[in-house]
Amino acid sequence: MRVTQSMLSNNMLRNLSTSYNKMGKLQDQLNTGKKVNRPSDDPVVAMKGMAYRTQVDKVAQYQRNLGEVNNYLDSSDDALDKVGQAMHRAKELVTSAATGTMTPLDKEKVQSELNQLREQIRDMANTKVGDKYIFSGTKTASPLYDKQAGGYPAVDPNNPSAFEKSVDIEVFDGVTLNVNANVLNLFKEIDDMFGEFANPDTDFSTAIAKVDANMDKVLTTRADIGARQNRVEMMGNRLDSQEASAKKQMSENEDIDYEKVITEMLTQESIHRAALSVGSRIIQPSLVDFLR
Repeated sequence: MRVTQSMLSNNMLRNLSTSYNKMGKLQDQLNTGKKVNRPSDDPVVAMKGMAYRTQVDKVAQYQRNLGEVNNYLDSSDDALDKVGQAMHRAKELVTSAATGTMTPLDKEKVQSELNQLREQIRDMANTKVGDKYIFSGTKTASPLYDKQAGGYPAVDPNNPSAFEKSVDIEVFDGVTLNVNANVLNLFKEIDDMFGEFANPDTDFSTAIAKVDANMDKVLTTRADIGARQNRVEMMGNRLDSQEASAKKQMSENEDIDYEKVITEMLTQESIHRAALSVGSRIIQPSLVDFLR
C-alpha cells in the first residue's frame, strides 16, 4: 500500500484527537473525583451508583423518621414525668387531708391546690410537639382535653376513637414503631379522681389508694415508653451502620484512586508530547522546504 502525506497527516490528527480525548477524560475524573461523569463512561458503574445512592437516600429518610420518633417519645416521657410529679404532690395533700386534724380553712387551701394540679395535668394532656397534640392518637390537630367543652373524649372499648389509635412511623424496610402513648383512659381516670376530691364529703383516707393506683399507671406507661426509646436507640445504631456501609460501597464504586489517575494523566501527557513531536516532523516537509 502506498503511504501518502495525506494519510500520515490524517493518522497524526486522529492520534492527537484520541490523545486529547483520553486526557480530557482523566481531567474530568481529577476535577470531580468520580470514575464516571456521564452514564456512557461506564454504564455498569453508573447503574450501581444509582442503586447505592438510592440506598443512602433511603437511610437518610429513615434517620429523619427516627428523629420524629425520638421527638414523640421524649416529649411524651417528659410530659408524663410532670404528671407523675403532680400526682406525688396530690398524694401529699390527700394524705395530710386524711389525718382529720385540718381546719375547714386548711381543707379549703388543700382543695385549691388540688384544683390547680388538676388543671396542670389537663395541660399536660394537651402537650404539643410542633403543631401536633402527641396524646391525641391520630387526631393530632385536636387537643385531648377540650377546654371549651370541659372534658375528655368518651372512651368506648368496643369502638376506640381516633384519640386512641396508634401513630406508627416507618424506621426501616418493613419496620414501624408505635410513637404515641394511648393515655386517654389514664388522663380521664385521673381527672375523674380529682373531680371526686372536689366533693366536700370526700373520704380522703380511701382516696390515697386511688392516687397510688393512678401513679402506678403513669409509671407503667412511662416504662413502656422507656422500652421503646431503647429500641429506637438500637434502630439508630443500625441505621448508622447501614449508612456507613452504603456510602463505603458507593465510594468504592464511583470514587477514583487519585494516585492511579494522576499517574495515568502524566503518562498520557508524555504520550501526547511525543505524538506532537512526531507530528511536527511529519508535517514540516513541504514544497517550500524542497525549494530551499
